[in-house]
Amino acid sequence: MATTGSETMSGATGAGLAGSASPAEERRRIEAARDALRPRLPFAPEAGIILGTGLGQFASALTDAVTIPYAEIPHFPRTAVESHAGDFIVGRLGGRPIAILSGRAHYYEGHSMKAVTFPVRVLRALGAHTLVATNAAGGMHPLHQAGDLVVVVDHINLMGDNPLVGPNDDLLGPRFPDMSEPYDRGLIALAKEVALEERIALREGVFVGVAGPNLETRAEYRFLRAAGADVVGMSLVPEAIVAVHGGMRVLAFAVVTDTCFPDALEPVDVPKILATAAKAEPLLTRLVTRVVERMPAPGADRAESRG
Repeated sequence: MATTGSETMSGATGAGLAGSASPAEERRRIEAARDALRPRLPFAPEAGIILGTGLGQFASALTDAVTIPYAEIPHFPRTAVESHAGDFIVGRLGGRPIAILSGRAHYYEGHSMKAVTFPVRVLRALGAHTLVATNAAGGMHPLHQAGDLVVVVDHINLMGDNPLVGPNDDLLGPRFPDMSEPYDRGLIALAKEVALEERIALREGVFVGVAGPNLETRAEYRFLRAAGADVVGMSLVPEAIVAVHGGMRVLAFAVVTDTCFPDALEPVDVPKILATAAKAEPLLTRLVTRVVERMPAPGADRAESRG
């Protein structure tokens, strides 16, 4: 499985370390972050994009960009992973107002699930109705090759935790959110259509989220594959759950940065993983930009996909 890059503890991880807060306190923290960001943003974002390992240069595609370090946003979790910049960037992509989370906090760093997903809550509070998540992943499907782009069609949560555990705040979302369509079918169809037009090879796959930070054993890869997963990683799932809970549409792309075939498993090579992600980044940037340009208003794609 793809790692999320080498770590350094040179910077504080902020308020995002493991802890708990009441629903009212959590909402106050979300509102504090929102209120600190709003005066500094040129416009409200329609969508948020999370950049995964090795994909930080994606943000250079924005125009009229404003960058705010996570350290300047109240209660934002700090990431200690070197390949994750830790910047909140707002600008235009394909002419649409977009917010980019350049870097994410990870559960394996010691953050609570609520802290890991706090930025998604803030995106929603700022008015974003769609989340586009990207991440590096290990490819377990026998036809996968390093560098492949995969649109995620479903997921399996094997992280051992869930960001919705605990008292529910009905103002943020329902107690029992439906997960029959965690990744929006209309946006998946649009992504496939755009990929075909742009001559970009795009695979479909089921993502399985694991806690990390260790890589999987041969037996674990066999188990995950038998469970129905095509790609494996240490992120995405908590963010998707919270986005759905908050009423957002979700579209996710995984970059296969290494292949995880049990009978041909090789030791992980982090520099090679980062280089593979960087090589795939231009294609992913082009694909996401075209999707954002043509992204329909919330509800329009669902109505069309369901007749």
